[in-house]
Amino acid sequence: MNYEIVNLEEKTIAGFSERTNNASPDMEKIIGGLWQKFYSPEGCFNLKNRVNSKALGFYTDYDNNEKSDYTAGVACEINSKDVPDNFEIGKIPSGKYARFIVVGHMVTAVQQFWTELWQMNLERSFIFDFEEYQNDDPENAEIHIYIGLK
Repeated sequence: MNYEIVNLEEKTIAGFSERTNNASPDMEKIIGGLWQKFYSPEGCFNLKNRVNSKALGFYTDYDNNEKSDYTAGVACEINSKDVPDNFEIGKIPSGKYARFIVVGHMVTAVQQFWTELWQMNLERSFIFDFEEYQNDDPENAEIHIYIGLK
């Protein structure tokens, strides 16, 4: 898989998260539930302080690596912390990331990406990884995936 190394500035995000594990039988249900909440009437699209219309899926607070527990979440970038109480506020840390561009069916392309990534020999930091959805076309999605590096 092709990627480029980029340096990102810190970003403030608002959204929803839960702990899970890739081996958990409930992992897909947990992450799917977060996306349902994101797209609900109480979700991110009604926030007035959104920076853009991009949806973010994120993975952070890894206990160790992709085989350990981590926090999965969905969010949007915001420019102020003035959000309703049901939102969690967090940060995408500044730093070095490998940026991959994935195009295709929104779910299938992302699942295939992660399967291939786990086979790669990247110097991952396991601090923060995220998917940035450039559009909301489920059949022809463009997703920029950022993997935190050491």
